[in-house]
Amino acid sequence: MSDGTEDTAGKAGPAPGGGPGGGPGTEGGGHLPGRGRRRFPGISSRAYEHPADRSALVALRKLTGFDTVFKALSAMLPERSLRLLFLSDSVRVSERQFPHLHHMLLDACHILDLDKVPPMFVTQDPKPNAMCIGLDRPVIVVTTGLVELLDEEEMRAVVGHEVGHALSGHAVYRTILLFLTSLAVRVAWIPLGSMAIMAIVTALREWFRKSELSADRAGLLVGQDLQASMRGLMKLAGGNHLHEMNVDAFLEQAEEYEAGGDLRDSVLKILNVLPRSHPFAAVRAAELNKWAKSRDYQRLMEGHYIRRDSDGDASVSDSMRDSATHYAGSVKTSKDPLMKLINDVAGGATDLGGRIRDFASNVGRPRPGTGGTGGTGSGSGSGGGDAAPGGS
Repeated sequence: MSDGTEDTAGKAGPAPGGGPGGGPGTEGGGHLPGRGRRRFPGISSRAYEHPADRSALVALRKLTGFDTVFKALSAMLPERSLRLLFLSDSVRVSERQFPHLHHMLLDACHILDLDKVPPMFVTQDPKPNAMCIGLDRPVIVVTTGLVELLDEEEMRAVVGHEVGHALSGHAVYRTILLFLTSLAVRVAWIPLGSMAIMAIVTALREWFRKSELSADRAGLLVGQDLQASMRGLMKLAGGNHLHEMNVDAFLEQAEEYEAGGDLRDSVLKILNVLPRSHPFAAVRAAELNKWAKSRDYQRLMEGHYIRRDSDGDASVSDSMRDSATHYAGSVKTSKDPLMKLINDVAGGATDLGGRIRDFASNVGRPRPGTGGTGGTGSGSGSGGGDAAPGGS
């Protein structure tokens, strides 16, 4: 088959045998040394999408004239400029350049049954990151920092993550988010204009954080190695010091983050995550681990999943109901103090007034041994693009 990375995309087929991207692919799944992987013919992105992500996308896709509006908007967006920039100042992945990434890309598209293989570029940037952008046609970009950080199986999950973005149609919304973020900076001197744009950007970021959880699931479906996905996320948080880190301890961190502290910490968590395009790495690892142990994942791996030929029948109300059910369950089982309070409100807790008074009286007071309310910093590498396990 053709490169699949030229401007006229090829048809996704089995990854070439013997290459770093895996052995020959068959209808039963591609094969790596020592293990086989399942393929998902005709899989719909709805099969793995996070409920909050799925309901938002279904609603958007059902809007009358939605496609027309975005085609008109494409004339304003710098998509052609971006494509030329990557061609001129990045390395296009192919059989002759980064062939191991090329094989992984073909393999991921084969497993998720994505017909058109997105062009993929490697760009020089020490910060580990990846993204899938574009309006008419998605383009995948990974940084040299990410390529150097991850091993083969971790990188496979990243490539699957980005292909999941492409299959879900996330690239369109990500491109708009990038454009609006840039526009907000340019019109910052116009108070009302900047506020209006930032309101949209904030809403898009909230959706995009949920879309990252969906893409993490796609990465797991492609790699089918939970430990590799966990390691990738852990490396995005702690760097290339795998011998100094432990996946179980990393997941315990996530549990401590969710359950620790009081209502003040819950508020700080919200404030810390608002400017970010991605959820925190430890939170992503915990979410993916939880999904991997769910019955939904098991059924999907057994071949029982939603197919894209039924996407036209997708119901907005059903998706909203699924999303509401998910959030209700999350609130009920969450260990976060704020979520517990919300659950108590719903249940008519009798001590609600006292707990609110306690919270109000303690706001601004440093806790013993902390020297203040800080300490939940979001880290220096938070916002950025789309780093596969940790970004994409």
